[in-house]
Amino acid sequence: MHPYKTHTCGALRKSDVGQNVRLSGWVHRKRDHGNLLFIDLRDHYGLTQCVINSDNNLFATADSVSLESVVTITGEVVERTDKTVNANLKTGEVELRIEGLHIESMAAPLPLQVNGGDDYPEETRLKYRFLDLRREKTHQNIVLRNQIISSLRQRMQSHGFMEFQTPILTASSPEGARDFLVPSRLHPGKFYALPQAPQQYKQMLMMSGFDRYFQIAPCFRDEDARADRSPGNFTNLTLRCRLLHKMKFSKFLNRLLVVFLKSFPMDAACQKRLSSASHIMKPCCTMVQISLI
Repeated sequence: MHPYKTHTCGALRKSDVGQNVRLSGWVHRKRDHGNLLFIDLRDHYGLTQCVINSDNNLFATADSVSLESVVTITGEVVERTDKTVNANLKTGEVELRIEGLHIESMAAPLPLQVNGGDDYPEETRLKYRFLDLRREKTHQNIVLRNQIISSLRQRMQSHGFMEFQTPILTASSPEGARDFLVPSRLHPGKFYALPQAPQQYKQMLMMSGFDRYFQIAPCFRDEDARADRSPGNFTNLTLRCRLLHKMKFSKFLNRLLVVFLKSFPMDAACQKRLSSASHIMKPCCTMVQISLI
């Protein structure tokens, strides 16, 4: 058996009942019911309920484990009773009966709770960012961002757009904000500028004969914070194409963006605005930039 895990914490199903498995993850939540102790074990993929009886030799060890400790649990997958099935969990039809428990890392008292929905000051969340990223909403936002970028790449490439990467250390160019500067070690007294947008490189690529181009580009701007993007740096989807009428390009973008946006969850207000909008992009040019916070 693997020293850490045979399954992820989101993998076990009713078909796995009777198997001896091993899981590793963070202690998300504990519930002491007297003769029974329940431990919700969490990893990136989901959550599994583990249970141990008070007559088990490992009960004291399991009871001493603090929240967010990393543990490895070995045991048998058992089916839950109809009354204890949790329909909100993918693993809600089963639980793991603890037969082996090893503490990989015991967690100290937490400055912010991972398993709750409490709101904390931004300063606290940034100071303990590794804990904040474990919280469900923040964790899912990072996963969603990855899915959005992956989907954008697939859709752009399926329409013949090529992806390019442009330099980060570059020369300053007139943009809408102040530059971030990086001193040069080899040329004392001179500086590189971090790109506010890959403007010069986009124009160079179009002049060089590339037909369709897109880039998911980091942009660095010394400006005040805005509601739709983080201060200092953000990410743009930038795309250009050559010898294409702006109206045709606008229709292409409208179709692409509507289908793309509808493929991801959004609140009711966004759905209403999207369904009632006759167009998203105005037919004014053959390039577009979309900010990804």
